[in-house]
Amino acid sequence: MSHLRVAPNIFEFIKSPVNIIDLAATLSFYTDVCQRMGEQTGLLEAFSIVRILRLFKLTRHSPGLRILIHTFKASARELTLLVFFLVLGIVVFASLVYYAEKLQDNPDNQFKSIPLGLWWAIVTMTTVGYGDMAPKTYVGMFVGALCALAGVLTIALPVPVIVSNFSMFYSHTQVSVEGK
Repeated sequence: MSHLRVAPNIFEFIKSPVNIIDLAATLSFYTDVCQRMGEQTGLLEAFSIVRILRLFKLTRHSPGLRILIHTFKASARELTLLVFFLVLGIVVFASLVYYAEKLQDNPDNQFKSIPLGLWWAIVTMTTVGYGDMAPKTYVGMFVGALCALAGVLTIALPVPVIVSNFSMFYSHTQVSVEGK
């Protein structure tokens, strides 16, 4: 924050996201000091998490991170569409697996509610596959296979657009570096 004294425009300097993160990280240091003196509050502990956000300052010095941020900004519509279809698929498959597992008598049924099915659908559609929950009936397994396939296809669809945007920003950066 010592740069505040030499900033050409103080208000623009203060409104900068990087400097807001700096301020929050500095405040988190002082909250830790207060906690050590005996004052324990959840809000103060939450401020200490903000220190991690200081890593975003590295984007200033890393062309690769800047390219990645530009790519995400340019691909915002595709990423929003991806999230929308994932959420839609998660809700549909959570409901399907819940009702599929209830069709047959199954003492090992792990899908006691649709919200539990939501967890399973998130893990399955994003291809993480923890294995903590799995359908046990044939109908449930069929729904699980469809869920996994739908997840792979949903995630794979916007990838070419995002890669194209990344390639474009990367080539622009290479041209500007070679031009200097």
